[in-house]
Amino acid sequence: MIRTRARAAVLALCALLVLSGCSLLGDDSSGTPASSGGKKGEPSASAASDVPYDVVPLLKPAKKYYGAAVEGAPTSMKNVDGYTAMTGKQPNLIEYYAGWGDGFDARGVRNAWGEGALTLMSWEPFDVSFTDIAAGKSDAYLRKYATAVRKLNLPVVIDFADEMNGHWEKWGTQNVTPHQYVAAWRHIHDTFIDAGASNVIWAWAPNIINPVKSVKLKPYYPGDGYVDWVGLVGYFTTGEDNAFESVFGPSRDQIRTFTKKPILLLETGAMPGERRRADIRNLFAGVQADDDMLGFIWFNHRKRADWRLEASPLALKEFKRLAADDLFGFDVRKSR
Repeated sequence: MIRTRARAAVLALCALLVLSGCSLLGDDSSGTPASSGGKKGEPSASAASDVPYDVVPLLKPAKKYYGAAVEGAPTSMKNVDGYTAMTGKQPNLIEYYAGWGDGFDARGVRNAWGEGALTLMSWEPFDVSFTDIAAGKSDAYLRKYATAVRKLNLPVVIDFADEMNGHWEKWGTQNVTPHQYVAAWRHIHDTFIDAGASNVIWAWAPNIINPVKSVKLKPYYPGDGYVDWVGLVGYFTTGEDNAFESVFGPSRDQIRTFTKKPILLLETGAMPGERRRADIRNLFAGVQADDDMLGFIWFNHRKRADWRLEASPLALKEFKRLAADDLFGFDVRKSR
């Protein structure tokens, strides 16, 4: 694969540089986070190494990712700790959202890593032209960001411009063409590789096709050399069939016509109400039944609906029972 060869080349180059006493990226230490947070979780000794972190063992681990998106994380892990106490299990994948132009939150990544979790940054490109990104007009920003990621040298997941197949995002179907989207994605990816930031797992994240059946996903796919995970965004909503296959099956089946990359439910939840317990059972069972399904991230926020688990005590009890299964969750630091 293109991506595998690129990683191998970076590893070989770094080994030579270590032997010669040189650094891959010079003495620029622009690893400053976008905002300050707690001091939990200093990186392991490997994070200071000149050899890039090998993310391969994390791409398709034996157990499932048990993820969460909670307020304030990973800059502060206080609410993650609360989520752990509430559900009985420590999340090992923490999703957060960052705007285009924000700095890399290195401290947040360290905080999460210190508790055995990867971070997944959903990069939201508000107010930037995809054509300009592809043409290199944001390269100074991208190089600085990629250099900071490389220097921290802990594995991170990046999802750029998710739900691009919907009309509701500024980078969605009404404003960005598939060609523009793919060109921007590839340029971002290549800029990171050129900076030696092979410690990134790239997650391509369309919305499930149910609300936008006329929009085909394949034209938006950057290619297997540019993507590690398919990260579906989809929720269990009222008024629709809540079987796992009904919610996620059509999107998975369409995706499988052009890539075999493993799938993560990158953002999911269930509306509160009488059906929430059944939705949660369907979520866990569906992820468990599919070997190519990496796991899920529960969106524990109150937005257009109250997706928080604590909003439904009986459903939370069911969630906690199912999360106790040893298949879900593992310390990502021990996957090497």
